[in-house]
Amino acid sequence: MTRHRVGSTSDVQPGKSKRVIVNGIPIGLFNVGGTFFAIHDVCTHRGGALHEGELDGMIITCPLHGAQFDVRTGQNVGPPAPTPVKSFPVKQN
Repeated sequence: MTRHRVGSTSDVQPGKSKRVIVNGIPIGLFNVGGTFFAIHDVCTHRGGALHEGELDGMIITCPLHGAQFDVRTGQNVGPPAPTPVKSFPVKQN
């Protein structure tokens, strides 16, 4: 597995997120209480940028139509998203 450095832990404060691009793929990085998670940053409903949504615990809500995803797994947990998004492993140094 190829690893990509996308920033420092100080780049994303707890409860916040940001978008990074890795090999042309938009990835949302989420800091939940000091633990980082990464998922594909495009909602499966209408393509909203998930990192721009509201993070509540482990759940990110898409800013366009309210679809919800678990940032740990990418699993869709609230409509109208029809499918999950891909999750990516994160290694913190």
